[in-house]
Amino acid sequence: MLTSSPYAIILDDHPLVGRGMAQYLQSVRPELNVCTATSWDETLALVDTNGYPRVLVADVWLVEGNSLPLLTQWHAAHPDIPWLAISADEDPVTVERVRAAGAKGFVHKQATPETFGQAVFTVLDGGQWFEAGPAMGIKDSAKREWKVTAAELGLTSRQGDILILLLKGLSNKRIALTLDITESTVKEHVTAILERLNVRTRVEAIMAMQGRQVVPSEGT
Repeated sequence: MLTSSPYAIILDDHPLVGRGMAQYLQSVRPELNVCTATSWDETLALVDTNGYPRVLVADVWLVEGNSLPLLTQWHAAHPDIPWLAISADEDPVTVERVRAAGAKGFVHKQATPETFGQAVFTVLDGGQWFEAGPAMGIKDSAKREWKVTAAELGLTSRQGDILILLLKGLSNKRIALTLDITESTVKEHVTAILERLNVRTRVEAIMAMQGRQVVPSEGT
């Protein structure tokens, strides 16, 4: 399935962020139509309607969790369609993970719009973009994190355990298996954690906790 007019898809579960990136790309390359999606279902719906894009720009973390497994499948099924990873993740290992998933480039969300545009157009032209940035070259990121306990965050000890695993990208099911509790219990705790952190999604929680490392509360 091919579209007659070139277009790109930006997959980001923050609508304002996705639309902002789309508007910037279209401002510097008006001939490129840019569509936005907030989930994989919306992405596939765009493909059904418009055909395959020239490039897919995808956030590593979506509200449903880590998107790399699906992106790996996408790359395997459509190796001729390049995809570019974006993320606010500070873990330097992220870059190697997106490479392994078939990404042609990686851009940190702290990059300038100009850098983002250069990365997209480089990938569109058949190149790769893995320029050093905030998420790369931070070899001592763990040392720079501010350690906080669950209690300091206003969470219970159990919620702290769940938050630690959530920040590692584990799904509710994996967290439940790891802690030997029910998935419904995990869901209840995750809801309480998001409320306490004043965020709406797991991705926002990860972003809110950047620079902080959760450690067990004393006496637990």
